[in-house]
Amino acid sequence: MRVALGVSYRGQAYHGWQSQVDRQTVQDVLEAALSEFAAQPIRTLCAGRTDTGVHGLNQVVHFDTEVAREAASWVRGTNRYLPADVAIQWCEFPGDDFHARFSAQGRRYVFLVLESAVRPAIEAGGVGWVFRALDGDAMRAAASLLLGEHDFSAFRAVQCQAKSPVKTIRAIEISRRGAYWRFDFDASAFLHHMVRNIMGCLIAVGNGTQSREWLAEVLAGRDRKRAAPTFPADGLYFKGPYYEPQFQIPEHTAAMDWLP
Repeated sequence: MRVALGVSYRGQAYHGWQSQVDRQTVQDVLEAALSEFAAQPIRTLCAGRTDTGVHGLNQVVHFDTEVAREAASWVRGTNRYLPADVAIQWCEFPGDDFHARFSAQGRRYVFLVLESAVRPAIEAGGVGWVFRALDGDAMRAAASLLLGEHDFSAFRAVQCQAKSPVKTIRAIEISRRGAYWRFDFDASAFLHHMVRNIMGCLIAVGNGTQSREWLAEVLAGRDRKRAAPTFPADGLYFKGPYYEPQFQIPEHTAAMDWLP
């Protein structure tokens, strides 16, 4: 039986999603909890790997097992063995044709940024931080240049393992509530550090350090060295993937309602 799960987590305590030797990743603690509940080893495949410090709102994973359990049992039973900052939100049985990564039609990220003269405290790790005023119209104009299919080599980490730098960004929405900025990204897929590298450039345009034309030159130049520094991971949330309706994979979790 193929089982699909939606997982939410705070990324501050973990070295990213993907399993590592030190076992301090989200995948490691999830698989340990699943294996404990199922009383046999469970290995998962995810929709999109997240970096150290990045949070997940609806990370989708799947695995195959001969263990027969109700959907609610997989959720509640496994959550008993998970730490407080990781929780399974839902369980579905989408069929053998479903693949958490390859069946995804797109993926979405959210970046929260605090604009304040004083660094965050209560929300530390949950938001990015800038102390200079940001111009929303300038950032939206710059973001519009990135929409559509492009070679995003200028925003690609050196260690990126993607076969192609060509991706399609379907939407970038920028809004503000009080002192908090929200950046919503929707794309076919993302390169390693792509969102954080784009954020570094949008912030540079927003605070007046760079112009909209500069961002166009960075994109066209396909050279990572010409772009802004990578923005810190604080405040970056993997909102999750989306799929064809036939798989009945939820696109929303209660964790999403926590965001401003």
